[in-house]
Amino acid sequence: MKVIAVIPGFREETRIGETVRGVLTYVAVAVVVDDGSPDQTAERAKEAGAVVLRHRLNRGQGAALKTGTEAALRLGADVVLHVDADGQHDPASIPALLAPISSQEADVVFGSRFLGEAVGIPLSRRLLLAAARTFNALAVGVPRRVTDPQSGFRALTSSAARRIDFHQDRMAHCSEILRLVTRSDLRWREVPVRIRYSEDSLKKGQKPWDAAGIAWQLLLGIFTR
Repeated sequence: MKVIAVIPGFREETRIGETVRGVLTYVAVAVVVDDGSPDQTAERAKEAGAVVLRHRLNRGQGAALKTGTEAALRLGADVVLHVDADGQHDPASIPALLAPISSQEADVVFGSRFLGEAVGIPLSRRLLLAAARTFNALAVGVPRRVTDPQSGFRALTSSAARRIDFHQDRMAHCSEILRLVTRSDLRWREVPVRIRYSEDSLKKGQKPWDAAGIAWQLLLGIFTR
């Protein structure tokens, strides 16, 4: 089973190398999509052993993820693994994400920090994610049993990756992917994973005021297609 990791990154020169090296312990290839970074993100990723693609302009994490997923499929991936560049996703959780696919029990697997462990998560982030879970259930149609509505740590079979045609270029892609998967006949499940928050990653992460923009992007996308 050829597993290829896709890592979208923007301004991650200080963290991308460690992320790539950790992921390569568990996968065949790591594809980093540098989303228009003005720093050395691409160079540090290449030095760590990644295949590097670049967007000339910053298009958003969703767009970078789509570019990387398409590249992974062209490289012959049997499974596409999505991993954040900032080091929050513990590579040691990768086997748990892959296990239901290896056993042919699932087509898509989402990592859940709330079934597993969220090290250093502040209360404000917990409240934001709880609100996102309610919004996804009431407005977007994602089943309430999904425990982690904004998880970017996921694994997909190649056939599932080809079917999930997401269009959100920025942060709303997490909810869009969840909606597409859970409203299809694809077999999906959540598994416990470990997420590690740091002061550095929290500074760059989503803020409470970003939620309104994500909600608007999602609703606009749903009702214009």
